[in-house]
Amino acid sequence: MDRLIYTVASGTKHIMEQQATTSNNLANVSTTGFRAQLDSFRAVPVQSDGLPTRAFVVDNTVGSDYSAGALQATGRDLDVAVKGKGWIAVQMADGTESYTRNGAFQVSPNGILQTANGLTVAGEGGPITIPPDVRVAVGSDGTVSTLSTTTVPAAPTVLGRLKLVNPNEADLVRGDDGMFRLKDGSSAQADPTVGVVGGALEGSNVSAVDSMVSMITLARSFETQMSLLKNAENNAAKATQILALN
Repeated sequence: MDRLIYTVASGTKHIMEQQATTSNNLANVSTTGFRAQLDSFRAVPVQSDGLPTRAFVVDNTVGSDYSAGALQATGRDLDVAVKGKGWIAVQMADGTESYTRNGAFQVSPNGILQTANGLTVAGEGGPITIPPDVRVAVGSDGTVSTLSTTTVPAAPTVLGRLKLVNPNEADLVRGDDGMFRLKDGSSAQADPTVGVVGGALEGSNVSAVDSMVSMITLARSFETQMSLLKNAENNAAKATQILALN
């Protein structure tokens, strides 16, 4: 049996895995603050009696594309977009800390500032509580202040400051929930140089056109692997015929 079929099987398996990654990126082209996942192929020579004969392929997960997405003005008081590099710290249900670029906030029934999926937004001094009947404003440094809608004239009240961090991107890892965390499980220190834009959200950094082209390229690569498998089958059939004549 030609060892080519094992090479083909390796290639098709990882092509399908990379196609799944590309499909996931394309599905999140409109997800706020989404970071595209990057994969790459790597050839691994197969050693036989000390000599390279075939090469398998391995799909390496390089990481994520950390380039910024386009900012979209919403005019909503609780929408916040990180300007440039940086992350918004979020407190998870188990008490650990994770990071996101999705600043579409909401207020829980208890008045706690939360993300769109119900996670508590971390403040430098703890969770930020929003009182009723106020208008919220977020400053460029992440300071959350309010103005009463029932008292005229209203004086601004500072409630706290968002915990904005900027860890080394090489130390970040994406979780299954789409949130980013430090590889060692620790919490990043607040970075006063990180700025935000109120009344705006950051779009996904996925290019729909590039993703579609990548999917077409991977599909053609899969067809090429299938052609090689068919050639291996034809070669085996011809060899069987020749041996039968002898």
